[in-house]
Amino acid sequence: MSDNAAIWARLAALTPARIGLGRAGSGLPTREVLRFGLDHAQARDAVHAPLDSEALARDIAALGFPTLSVASRAPDRAAYLRRPDLGRRLDPADRAALKGPKRASDLAIVVADGLSARAVHANAAPLLAAFGPLAERAAWRLAPVVIARQARVALGDEIGEALGARAVAVLIGERPGLSSPDSLGIYLTFGPRPGRSDAERNCISNVRAAGLPHDLAAFRLAWLLTRALSLGLTGVALKDESDRALEAAPTAPVLADRDAPST
Repeated sequence: MSDNAAIWARLAALTPARIGLGRAGSGLPTREVLRFGLDHAQARDAVHAPLDSEALARDIAALGFPTLSVASRAPDRAAYLRRPDLGRRLDPADRAALKGPKRASDLAIVVADGLSARAVHANAAPLLAAFGPLAERAAWRLAPVVIARQARVALGDEIGEALGARAVAVLIGERPGLSSPDSLGIYLTFGPRPGRSDAERNCISNVRAAGLPHDLAAFRLAWLLTRALSLGLTGVALKDESDRALEAAPTAPVLADRDAPST
């Protein structure tokens, strides 16, 4: 291997980006063409794969969280992909069911399929396992975890309002990339109600084994929620300085629990 090829090989080992692919004549090597095709197929599959809400509910219930299941107004996956507006509104029957008698809560957690059910199945339960002890330590009142099908981020606003929660955190499958078909995003909104804009949310992205670890994502969510409940706001007015909190407190609970088994 030449020195130049060795340098590119070392760089390629540090990133999932497609660099140093090499050439076969005027094109790419066959292995790279096949790898691209596989990654593209996995990304497409992640978008179209259905959410197994029953299995997800069992995994979450095993962690001690009660669950509810709802759906958006999108009747199927095709409508969901073509009509984003339908994914932002609750099915009327589910909204009526959520508006029954309830206890006041600080946070409603919505687990939504979004654009990658695979991401939800891989990351939602481990993230909640890491977040649960932090929520218990902070004595936050949590609404039942709502599992939402054919859901967009804004669906959490209507769910949070119906549940009477002070804030809502939407755990949702992000748009798959060619190297990340299993990436989960977290969107935190204070004072949820229909009509909230994306500028009024804080986002934690790329939560997955090869990205932001579950324990660090849970710590960041807890830090943001603490500030949101204190200041009464989220979004562009709330700067995420959780990294500074970690630096100032290296023995933070989320790090102490790093070796705990996940489910």
